[in-house]
Amino acid sequence: MTAPAVLVEDLHVAYGTTWALDGVDLEAAAGTTLGVLGHNGAGKTTLIRTLTTLVRPTVGRVQIEGLDVIADADRVRRRIGVTGQYAGLDEFLTARENLELIGRLTGLRRTARARADALIDRLGLHEYATRRVGELSGGSRRRIDLAASLVGSPSVLFLDEPTTGLDPIARAGLWDVVDELTTAGTTVVLTTQYLEEADRLADHIVVLARGRVAARGTPAELKRIVGGKVLTATVPTHQLGSLPFIPDTDRVDGDRVRVSVTVDDAPAATALVAGLHRGGIEVTDLDVTSPSLDDVFTHLAHTPGAHR
Repeated sequence: MTAPAVLVEDLHVAYGTTWALDGVDLEAAAGTTLGVLGHNGAGKTTLIRTLTTLVRPTVGRVQIEGLDVIADADRVRRRIGVTGQYAGLDEFLTARENLELIGRLTGLRRTARARADALIDRLGLHEYATRRVGELSGGSRRRIDLAASLVGSPSVLFLDEPTTGLDPIARAGLWDVVDELTTAGTTVVLTTQYLEEADRLADHIVVLARGRVAARGTPAELKRIVGGKVLTATVPTHQLGSLPFIPDTDRVDGDRVRVSVTVDDAPAATALVAGLHRGGIEVTDLDVTSPSLDDVFTHLAHTPGAHR
């Protein structure tokens, strides 16, 4: 049986008396994308820094393609690529010069220029190749930063909130690149606060909360935690007390409120809509959908630790 590309067992990381990670277990198979979700402070960045040899585990075992991140740190670094939350580029160099410099630092020597040109072709960076990085937009820098993480042809790529601050077009472009990489056999570990992004890219997802695993599974499996159908509608504020269910609420304005509730299945949702009509509830913007990862997050917030 093939060993996982990423393996984490009983990982604890302490900063002073605070446990940033408190007993995390996870793994990622080769050629797949593992999504790591969680609110700010959940431990996502600490996890990435530990997996990439930047933080030493307090307790636990961490392996990249069978190599221990402590005992085999140098060999691990030669196999991985990292794109952090902020572009790690020299603003006074052009995009091509940045890529070539990184290539030389990683030992490519005479082939560094050819590797830089190959990545510029692959990621469609020709319009930025001869421009200084400091002159570029945030989205363009992120694309070049991604190219920089690929200079060493990593077999495992870590993306720590790579699309933060990108516009929808730039975000979709990066998603396409991730798809291409995993199709070619690269393993990707992705942290993100965009649930749509995890739903789109991840084969499996781990949800962190306060340094622990709150839930795990495929996007479809996590949605089944919530189950059924989600009914959402906008109703008059004064009719909240007349609803035949206790909803989650989100105020629209002083007179109306958006309510949502999860039911077992489509027939139950139909019956609930009929009940609202019989009860004289003035419903607008009615919507019945399958659960999303947003719904999973909301559910986990109300039942922490229930699905580990």
